[in-house]
Amino acid sequence: MKLVKSLLLGSAAGLLAVGGAQAADLPVKAKAVEYVKICSLYGAGFYYIPGTDTCIKLGGYLRAEVALNTNSDFSGQLSGNNGARNRLTNYYTMRAREDLNIDTRTATEYGVVRTFFDGVFSWTTGNYQGTGSAAGGTAYSSTLALNTSGATPALVGGSINGNDGGTSGGSLGVYYAFIQFAGFTMGKAVSQFDAPWTNYPGNNFDSLVGGSGTVTGVNQFSYTADFGQGVTAAFSAEDRAAYYDAGNLNMSGATAGGMIGGAYGSNGIGGTRSPNLVAMVRVDQAWGLFQASVAAHDNHVAYYGATEPTGHPDDKWGWAAQLALSIKNIPTGAGDVINIQGVYTDGATRYNFQNLAGSSYSMFGGSGIAYQSVGFANAPDTVYVTGSSQESVKTWGFRGAYTHNWDPYWNTAIYGAYAQAQYGTLAKTTLCGAGGAGGVFGGLAGVTGCNPDFAIGQVGLITRWTPVKNLTFSADVNWTHLDQKYAGTVAYAGAGATAKPAAVYELKDQDTITLLLRAQRNW
Repeated sequence: MKLVKSLLLGSAAGLLAVGGAQAADLPVKAKAVEYVKICSLYGAGFYYIPGTDTCIKLGGYLRAEVALNTNSDFSGQLSGNNGARNRLTNYYTMRAREDLNIDTRTATEYGVVRTFFDGVFSWTTGNYQGTGSAAGGTAYSSTLALNTSGATPALVGGSINGNDGGTSGGSLGVYYAFIQFAGFTMGKAVSQFDAPWTNYPGNNFDSLVGGSGTVTGVNQFSYTADFGQGVTAAFSAEDRAAYYDAGNLNMSGATAGGMIGGAYGSNGIGGTRSPNLVAMVRVDQAWGLFQASVAAHDNHVAYYGATEPTGHPDDKWGWAAQLALSIKNIPTGAGDVINIQGVYTDGATRYNFQNLAGSSYSMFGGSGIAYQSVGFANAPDTVYVTGSSQESVKTWGFRGAYTHNWDPYWNTAIYGAYAQAQYGTLAKTTLCGAGGAGGVFGGLAGVTGCNPDFAIGQVGLITRWTPVKNLTFSADVNWTHLDQKYAGTVAYAGAGATAKPAAVYELKDQDTITLLLRAQRNW
């Protein structure tokens, strides 16, 4: 009896165990999957971030390019080893770049809240410059010193020769990072002063003069009012320091050798006191657009000398005004467009000689009467001498392009620019003396003409082929001419960094031609 009872209890326990195991194996109801949903409120490419009412769009491009006859990408042979045009000058500069942008938008009772970020990762050919050693040594210079993207490059790391695949030739740049809310823009964005095409009315060439251009953005706090019918106006306070300081030069530190290198004295830019103040009004219509912009720029200088007791000049406000016009639907073809702009500056040079163009030139070439020829120039915001007030440099210029679409796959643009810089009495007397026959440079033996005024002229042609959507191949050729006002010859002490010897050089206008070949895939 006991045996039967034990068997029955054991069997019941076994059945319970099996039943529990089977119950544990029953499927549990899974949570519903949150699929990514399309957000159609803001155009194609937006999706809802799961679990939120915020829409996001990812975009960017990958670019591979080579620029011929230049040490930078993409500029002319304007200064340094680039302008030396010798065995330290690159025949080509190559770059690979990935751009990533993130756009988020959320509808609120105050309107859309938008954030936008655009960053670039680049790898660019570096350069070698002379050390001045009698043994003829050179030293590698990474893209830190030659970065024309306007972005802040990463710190250099890796091997000195840049061949380890690390970061010695690479850079990380932040183009845009801003918030938009209720008409306000806060962060790093294109200046409200700029024309919609920034530096590029129809071209890829970075160093076009004749107007402003912050294609890589500038820190700002702006408000844009929309009056309807395509009419808008903006008021903005924009960071002066990163992109808008062309220089405040103490000419008491000027030397003939420094001037030939493109430096007209010691740069005395002080700390930030006021941002640039910008106002803009714009009309967008089916026929094109018209825009008028003005800006005020505070020239705040440090000290005449190395320490506070040496004193300083008072601040001097500069200003700039620009008009821009775009004409669409012209009879030459569907999608053809003309973009033009003109600018005048007084103590605010960067609104003409924009950041990527620069405003310092030192270009060497051939000569039939001397060892070589040289053309040099500089356009700062203001100049002064120890004990004096600041004197502003005035500039004016224009640029434009005509783009023609041959068919849906091919288009060509012809573009050009011109900019002129004009100095005042203090600068001309200090550098060239009364009547151009004295001062730092004008009194040197062989110099028959001395005038720091100069002009830059540029013409270019670009053709683009887009065989499939978002994949474009382009070729952009540009000619830049420096029209300088010095004449005669000069004995130059030379420079080790550019391997230029002490010799007699002819003072002469200079030209440079560059070509950019680019492949770009947008996504």
